[in-house]
Amino acid sequence: MALNYIWVGFFIVALIVALIKWIFLGDTLIFKQIVDGMFSSAEMAVMTIALPLAGVMTFFMGILKLGEEAGVIRVLAKVISPFFSRLFPEVPKDHPANGQMIMNFSANMLGLDNAATPFGLKAMQSLQELNTKPDTASNAQIMFMVLHSAGPVLIPISIMAQRAIYEAADPSDIFIPALISVYVATLTGLLFVGIKQRINFFDRVLFSWLVGLTGFIGLVLWYFSRLSKEEIETTSGIVSNLILFLFVAGFVGAAFYKKVDVFPKFVEGAKAGFETSVKVMPYLVGMLVAISVFRASGTLNYIVDFFKWIFSFTGLNTEFTHALPTALMHPLSGSGSRAMMIEAMKEYGVDSFVGRLSCVFQACSDTILYILALYFGSVSIKNTRYTLWAGLLADFAGVVTAIVVSYIFFF
Repeated sequence: MALNYIWVGFFIVALIVALIKWIFLGDTLIFKQIVDGMFSSAEMAVMTIALPLAGVMTFFMGILKLGEEAGVIRVLAKVISPFFSRLFPEVPKDHPANGQMIMNFSANMLGLDNAATPFGLKAMQSLQELNTKPDTASNAQIMFMVLHSAGPVLIPISIMAQRAIYEAADPSDIFIPALISVYVATLTGLLFVGIKQRINFFDRVLFSWLVGLTGFIGLVLWYFSRLSKEEIETTSGIVSNLILFLFVAGFVGAAFYKKVDVFPKFVEGAKAGFETSVKVMPYLVGMLVAISVFRASGTLNYIVDFFKWIFSFTGLNTEFTHALPTALMHPLSGSGSRAMMIEAMKEYGVDSFVGRLSCVFQACSDTILYILALYFGSVSIKNTRYTLWAGLLADFAGVVTAIVVSYIFFF
């Protein structure tokens, strides 16, 4: 229901702001800008996002089908079942959704967005099979969505590459602040949803897993903090692509070893991937057009100016407010927030405090509204319950952490 109100709210607020700008400020081009944005966003949703996604989905859903037939996903589910059975108590220990979710999280952590999406959509479909209220998000689906939208990416390669394009002195200097911010965002989302669902975080197994994962992230952080930018890019690129290829080759090899009819089963899974891609198109078009209308009306700029005005009375340093457009746009549109990040680097300098903070914002969490539209749309869930608010809270925690950490590292 929350998405319904927000979607309608985007149009109503944009209309009010546009009318005010037209009547009182004489902006005769405002409605043209909004309409042009609507058409371009609708086209982008299909041509730039949905159709390319269809190709990736078709391939990886076919590979996942082979993994299921070969029993690989069941093995993955058993390995992580002690942890997931406590985090997702509604999901049976040997259910395929466990393996699919862990593959989604792994791909996300490695920055493999194209691979993470098919794994995540398949996991959402598997969780939907266990959902007793098909039009309402289950507890397991909410937990999965919030953890996914928190965007636990270990190495923000694309952002560091963008900084390198603008000739930053050290493009990888945002790595540690970004990782800290992402971790806090993920932990906040996990704790909020866990408390809502009355999960016992002091359970010996769950507590041990959380401490172990924290230790693993700390070890990765320590290792990569000792490398140069070139070494980080080379090492992460090799490891990420090697793991992804091992997933594909391993699933195909295991299916062949188990005497699965490999290619026909691949095609069977691939068909499901294409059907899912087509199914989510209307949801993507609707959400991206609404976001475009909201942005083109100038409402986001007024919100940023309001925050600048508020913080001017606190006596605190308000330099961070110049980077807020990236943070405020990020829950709405990944491409929009990236544009804001690039604009900040151009205007204030790639190695300025604002330029670096914008990059940390971009690396922190995922685009929650896009994620909800894509994943819940794929299984026709209308009532998302508190998923959006949990995701926004995680995003807010990441933003606050990014500001504090960036002042420590860069100011």
